[in-house]
Amino acid sequence: MDRITQRLSEELGKSPKIIQNVIDLYDEGNTIPFIARYRKEAHENMGDELLRTLEERLKYLRNLEARREEVLRLISEQGKLTEELEKSIGDAETLSELEDLYRPYQKKRRTRATIAREKGLEPLADILYAQDTDMKAPELEAIPYIDPEKGVNTAEDALQGASDIIAERVSDSPELRKGIRGFYHRSGALLSRAAGEEDSVYSGYYEFSGDLSRIPDHQILALNRGEKEGFLKVSFDVMEDKILWAMKKSIIREHSPAEAFLDAAITDGFRRLMRPSLENELRSELTDRASEGAIRNFASNLKPLLLQPPVRGAVTMGLDPGYRMGCKVAVVDPTGKVLDTAVVYPTYGERQKQEAEKKLAAMIRKYGVTRIAIGNGTASRETEAMTAEMIRENTLRNVSYMVVSEAGASVYSASKLASEEFPDYDVNLRSAVSIARRLQDPLAELVKIDPKAIGVGQYQHDMPEKRLEEALSAVVEDCVNQVGVDLNTASFSLLQRVSGLSPAVSRNIVAWREQNGAFKKRSELLKVPKLGPKAYEQCAGFLRIPDAENVLDSTAVHPESYDAAKKLLTLLHKDFSDIRSGKLRELPKALQLYGPEQAASDCGVGLMTLQDIVSELMKPGRDPRDELPAPIFRTDLLSIEDLRPGMVLKGTVRNVIDFGAFVDIGVHQDGLVHISEIADRYIKHPSEVLSVGDEVTVVILDVNGKKNRISLSIKQAK
Repeated sequence: MDRITQRLSEELGKSPKIIQNVIDLYDEGNTIPFIARYRKEAHENMGDELLRTLEERLKYLRNLEARREEVLRLISEQGKLTEELEKSIGDAETLSELEDLYRPYQKKRRTRATIAREKGLEPLADILYAQDTDMKAPELEAIPYIDPEKGVNTAEDALQGASDIIAERVSDSPELRKGIRGFYHRSGALLSRAAGEEDSVYSGYYEFSGDLSRIPDHQILALNRGEKEGFLKVSFDVMEDKILWAMKKSIIREHSPAEAFLDAAITDGFRRLMRPSLENELRSELTDRASEGAIRNFASNLKPLLLQPPVRGAVTMGLDPGYRMGCKVAVVDPTGKVLDTAVVYPTYGERQKQEAEKKLAAMIRKYGVTRIAIGNGTASRETEAMTAEMIRENTLRNVSYMVVSEAGASVYSASKLASEEFPDYDVNLRSAVSIARRLQDPLAELVKIDPKAIGVGQYQHDMPEKRLEEALSAVVEDCVNQVGVDLNTASFSLLQRVSGLSPAVSRNIVAWREQNGAFKKRSELLKVPKLGPKAYEQCAGFLRIPDAENVLDSTAVHPESYDAAKKLLTLLHKDFSDIRSGKLRELPKALQLYGPEQAASDCGVGLMTLQDIVSELMKPGRDPRDELPAPIFRTDLLSIEDLRPGMVLKGTVRNVIDFGAFVDIGVHQDGLVHISEIADRYIKHPSEVLSVGDEVTVVILDVNGKKNRISLSIKQAK
């Protein structure tokens, strides 16, 4: 069995056959959403997140194997590959372990040890390191190596060169590095001290110590940023005496004539070479670990944000608050089409505020606005107060508002995509349109924005850019394909996130639609330039045509399963026309009577595929977001001054981070629920209990108006 398949099987707890099936599908060019949705029998319904994990580990392990082969080749070319070394390289399970084994054979820049070797002192180092029973004192062993022509003028010069060689040998030892790395992980600590006397947001780290075995990811990232910005000095704290004792014990023989010499060489090797090298590696490992944790946290927050329930069928007003440039206003119809725009200045004074309320109320009545989306940025609190007052004083009973995240709206407004979509609108007005549309369909609007700019994580700007982009793009892709896309209305931005569709092909779909009118059936996709059979296979099931003549084109049933769907209806004595009329609610009962396994066999598909077909036939074209709790709208607001400890309020989770969650309770400032106040039981991370978008009941623990801090508890509100 392939070693990669076996290892993935052990890591993921799936049979080797299942793992190999997924690898084969992946290597054939299938996308993760397609594999997750339409090849369930092959992987026993692993789910997109687990499939993504498999994909990442597969890439890592394949890179490891490629590097393993390269290391074997490079050492073999030097004529130094022994059976023992080859076995060790073959057994290496991580890249760092592999690099430790290769380290002694790497071509190095010119070091003190290489200079000593050039002087012919390696045989002397070998004698002193071996400590054979017939070995003389080091000073006597060094005499034959005195050679003024090579710059070795005295025995002391020879011994210094031998010491440099041994110091490097000790530092490069894979066994020693592995053991000492483990000691750091078990017993080491990361320290930070203030780099100067000025106060900063990093003051909590001016006298800090965190055990490497337990230090949280967010603290690692905070230390990195504080060090980078010049406020902190970060170092390792480890029991050096214990390490040196263990190193010397493993090398120096009892009563060895070279004991004092080797003691000094080993100490030099650790302090001058190994410790700086290992600590650099450990800092990189810690940063990588923390970055991966932050990226996972970002991704887990992004998914529920993208999958927030859409607010359909409402004429919506978007308000992009601001001071200097005023509050930008856009009214859009239920399809997102812009009906009107304006700019009002509610923060300029009482007269301007009244004028703003009058103008907005007139627009609301003119266009029948029932929902208002307010961006949560600068001047949001003042804009929300003005909106609540306007609703109250104008008796706009059918109108309510919601504060939405405007993260990334300004980035989108100034983008090439926005200028193509709204060439006749000012940059500032585009952001108001985006805010309104975020309420109507968060997914369709947020896919236009670089995921890094959406702002639902920690330290995203410190993350490895490529890795962050990969992880977040995967989340967006999974969300888009989970919901499905209307082929005749989807923007280029949305289409390019569909399984199998590249940006170029997505543009071609839009161009074909503009030239030929709406798609009438899925199979017409094959007429789009550069969209071949493989791309069609990958994308077709995720693209819907709501009013298609063939009702299956409006569902998540893949075209490859159309015959199976028709066969199923025939077997169960149902009519194809019953799909749209909603008469197939009893389909599961009929299937149970017939026998699910027998039906799957008769239809020529797997049982899981058949169950998905049944689900779609019962609710054709359903949106999974509709099953989630509706967003909370407000008609009035609280201010932080209205809050008192002990108050119980409803709120919406806005961000989940390592040490807690931020909850919108209807005031401008989100409140923090510390991880210790989330659940009655121990939880390792808040994401075990909470997701972005969750509605929660909280009790106020403390309010600090001066610092705009609100402390909340979920567990005490129960």
